Amino acid sequence: MDTENQITTERVSLDDYAERLTEAFPGTGVKPEQLCGLGDADLLRVPANVTFYDSTAGNAPMRALWVLLEGEAVADKVEADGSQMRAYAGKAPESFGEVFLLAGKAPPMLAKAVQPSVILRIDESSFWNLMACCEPIRKKVLINMSARLKVLQAEAAHREKLVSLGTLAAGLMHELHNPGSAAKRAASQLRVNLTRLQELSLRQASKPKTPLQLECMHDLLAHAMHSCKAPAMSSLDQADAEEAMSEWLDSSGVENAYKIGPALVAIGFEKEELECARTAFENGSLSDALNWLEALVSSISLVCAIEESVSRVSDLVMAVKKFAYDDRCTLRDVDVHDSIQSTLTILGHKMRQRQITVQKHFDAAQPNIRTTGVAISQVWTNLLDNAIDASPEGGQIDVKTWSEPDYLAIAIVDHGSGIPEEIREKIFEPFFTTKPVGKGTGLGLEIVQRIVTQSFGGKIQIDSKPGETKFIVRLPQAAGLPA
Repeated sequence: MDTENQITTERVSLDDYAERLTEAFPGTGVKPEQLCGLGDADLLRVPANVTFYDSTAGNAPMRALWVLLEGEAVADKVEADGSQMRAYAGKAPESFGEVFLLAGKAPPMLAKAVQPSVILRIDESSFWNLMACCEPIRKKVLINMSARLKVLQAEAAHREKLVSLGTLAAGLMHELHNPGSAAKRAASQLRVNLTRLQELSLRQASKPKTPLQLECMHDLLAHAMHSCKAPAMSSLDQADAEEAMSEWLDSSGVENAYKIGPALVAIGFEKEELECARTAFENGSLSDALNWLEALVSSISLVCAIEESVSRVSDLVMAVKKFAYDDRCTLRDVDVHDSIQSTLTILGHKMRQRQITVQKHFDAAQPNIRTTGVAISQVWTNLLDNAIDASPEGGQIDVKTWSEPDYLAIAIVDHGSGIPEEIREKIFEPFFTTKPVGKGTGLGLEIVQRIVTQSFGGKIQIDSKPGETKFIVRLPQAAGLPA
């Protein structure tokens, strides 16, 4: 039997460890004889690199005061996705576990000795007796708890920010890939078109043009350069127009009639406009002229496609820039509509994947608020991301804004199954989530509430019933400074 990695436990009286307990609470000035309310505790002798506490396997949560008498230990909080976040790291003499005792609950934890360690495990009742009886210890425990809670919250906020950024980065890469690929394909096809256009131009240049031919080609060119595409038609109407154009070209002896017909229709040409070409050009010349026109029309369409793709990339970059600017902590005007639109742009890929539409009902009044608050885009990201997850395939999300006395109100509404009443009060609690393991951290709504109330001095409300869940955020319109 391997005894080197075994933990030994014995029940001891805390009176016998009074002096060593005072060493674990430095700065209190408390003397051993001042300790009172002491009972019994478990004394653990833990070898190096051995886990002495594990609540991930269904054990009771770590609701105890742990006093590190000798050695060094760490404790990690286990996230829903199986990853771990460091909650404590310290060397003797020191205590830990106050945060979860005072909070009344604890997430799944793993605690391990880094070096051979001696640890006192003081149960909940003995802890509260000590807190009630000894004021210096009580003050020190509360100070420790406050400091460690801030660290935990900072780590949790940082982790949630990384999760949000990871989600946004994945979406951004997806969004950039589509217009990038479209622009690359269009540029490649444009190279082929320009080569063909050059060949046809040289062939046309060898034949003198009559005034009637020049006038006709001038009119056709003016139409071709007017716009990138014709007004949208139904699929049936477009198919009929393409077939009619191709048949007309074929009957006129035009080469590649069924190839160039759809391209001419796409930019808005009708048969009647091409009659001047049939009148002005002979059969052989007509084919070259209209093939040249189609090569030019196709090239214009490809340039428009490249322009549209680059504009899409520019819109995405601007949306991310606005998202990043949101973290600047200065007194400034924030355009809430613009902030929401930037977030919708970045999350657009996720909505398209699930065929979810967004209906925006923006108040016509000034959407600006003057504030030093930061991270408002993170509020919209979390609320909209949750709304997308809650919406059925092909569903709809409503985003509404309106003005109230001193406040700008923003509502984000999904039409999913709703939030059951029994868990509605818990949704803003840290680490509470209804999503499957690995899909949610349980921090999104807690961070939303903290940003809205603490950073902006605003309010957040939830109304939910089957078929509709509405989050309403109210932000002060002027001087919306955190308390």
